[in-house]
Amino acid sequence: MDEDVIKAMARWPDVPAAYGWLSLDARGRWRLHPAGDAAAGGPGEAIDHPGVQAFMNRNYACESRDWYVQNGPQRVYVRLDAAPYLLCRADAGPGLQTHTGLVVSRVTHWWLDEDGRLYATTDRGPAMVHDRELPLLLERLRTATGEPALQVLERGLADAWSPLPDIALDDGLPVTLARLARADVPARLSFQANPTPRDPRAGR
Repeated sequence: MDEDVIKAMARWPDVPAAYGWLSLDARGRWRLHPAGDAAAGGPGEAIDHPGVQAFMNRNYACESRDWYVQNGPQRVYVRLDAAPYLLCRADAGPGLQTHTGLVVSRVTHWWLDEDGRLYATTDRGPAMVHDRELPLLLERLRTATGEPALQVLERGLADAWSPLPDIALDDGLPVTLARLARADVPARLSFQANPTPRDPRAGR
């Protein structure tokens, strides 16, 4: 988190939190909701300015299950359309990173939903694999017997009753791959998809 932001939090500790003004879409893009309609499912407007994007990425955090951007002294809670993080290939090296640029060191669980989206429990937090990254990632995922994960996922989508084997990324240790209904993703991965004020004094 930026030093100026931390100083602002200390100087003005009682600024009410904001809700309904910010969302993160399924491709890791920040969206502003000038009408405050994020909680109602409004599409919002893409935030395209690189400096603003970088600021939001640096000051993105979580309290309990609620994710927010710390904008100076104010927390702006975020509606999550997929997961708190979107995963892609790391800029340097063979690993993975979040859409905010954090390197992922460990995946402890993979999840497959009914539409073929792949989620992960990581050391950085709950995540979904970015759709454009999924084909390349599947080339690196294998079962313990060497079967490509793509074949496993295709079989799993065609037959909801077929067992899903553990899978490993590159030469890592295999971890569990399990089915997960899209509606159950926030509860199972432990995040709030649409944060709301805890009480009327918490802000808009």
